[in-house]
Amino acid sequence: MTTGTDARLDRIGTDGNYVIVPMDHGITLGPVTGLKDIESTIDAVTRGGADAVLTQKGIAPRVHENKNEKGYIVHLNASTSIGPDSNDKRRTGTVEDAIRVGADAVSFHINVGSNHEPDQITQLSEVTSEAARYGIPVLAMAYARGPDVDGADPEALGHAVRLAEEVGADVVKTGYSGDADSFEHVCESTRLPVVIAGGSKGTDRETISMVRGAMDAGGAGISMGRSIFQHEDPEAIATAVAGVVHDDLSVDEALETAGLALEA
Repeated sequence: MTTGTDARLDRIGTDGNYVIVPMDHGITLGPVTGLKDIESTIDAVTRGGADAVLTQKGIAPRVHENKNEKGYIVHLNASTSIGPDSNDKRRTGTVEDAIRVGADAVSFHINVGSNHEPDQITQLSEVTSEAARYGIPVLAMAYARGPDVDGADPEALGHAVRLAEEVGADVVKTGYSGDADSFEHVCESTRLPVVIAGGSKGTDRETISMVRGAMDAGGAGISMGRSIFQHEDPEAIATAVAGVVHDDLSVDEALETAGLALEA
């Protein structure tokens, strides 16, 4: 890891922990709630405590004036929900493209266990090599996802995060195994910082409890999209998540600090 990589990791996190809000879903799902006026959403989540936001390169002009001097990550592959195979992620940009539009880091999605895994391993390896030449950090979104794979199995998740380290990523995002005890194995499977995906949108308590569990297991934060940007108050839920990740708050403390209901 170079000085430049270290410096840019500081721009997308705080003291080695990360609250990242991906908003690249416009390719995957279309202009869903929270993304039509993406400018307002970016402003809200970064005011709430997100360290960085993530989009595809074409959205960069809508990001910079609204991110409140927080970090910016450009995602480099994609698929759509209406295409023949949503696991078949294809390249949408290069590291140079990301640098050109002002990114502090890049990200790349790989489905470990899918039919497309071989090509995606090759592509992720190419991205990490490209990024290393420029001192750009790589967030690998390494999911356990395929026809015979349980996406919450800690063994499969541990394999996915280790793959990310083996091919040169700097931070790895993966699914949550469901509880802190099992997720500890996932975090111990790599020396990379491990951040969790949001999964299906649940109640505020469910979301914050998941974040608390991941942190208790040794995780380094979250990379959480719809649970934050589609929330009725994106700023508040970002505040609650950041309270757990950065201030070590309990679930109740985080909800209360953010002004969210302490529902059972």
